[in-house]
Amino acid sequence: MNADLCLEFANTRYWRGQDTPTETLKEPADLAAWLKLPKPLAQKEFDQALVLRETIHRLFDAVAQGKVPASRDLEDLNTALAAAPARKALRREKEGYDWDLDMKSGTALVLLAPILWSAGDLLAGGKLAKVRRCANPECLYLFVDESRAGRRRWCTMSSCGNRAKARRHYHKSKQA
Repeated sequence: MNADLCLEFANTRYWRGQDTPTETLKEPADLAAWLKLPKPLAQKEFDQALVLRETIHRLFDAVAQGKVPASRDLEDLNTALAAAPARKALRREKEGYDWDLDMKSGTALVLLAPILWSAGDLLAGGKLAKVRRCANPECLYLFVDESRAGRRRWCTMSSCGNRAKARRHYHKSKQA
């Protein structure tokens, strides 16, 4: 399982620092496509998934800022984890192994179980101190800093990093 899956899910809403963030999950079919499901979820499950996404974002955004996450957000994640199916068995995949998950019930908590497990593993694991937030105040994308020096500041250099460099260059050349 991708340890950063929970952050990928939280980042399905991005440019959070702008007045109107960009939302990629506008309807149940969008979430079904993101989860690679054959059919859309019910509206109630879609709404529940978005609430959980925002809880996960708040938790890791607080961590990235060096703050203690709100106890309510941790309680909400624990409630969702308690209702999600347990990890009981592994299955062989093309590129390794993954947790076997009964997708027949189709409830949001079953479908989001890998994301919830990822959030729990990231909170309890050794990578928590590497959770960062993009330094672009309009972006605020969350990521795990796997750089050698551990000083990554941008979601990507091709996006926010280059924008920051261009801005600095513009201001320096204007002052000269």
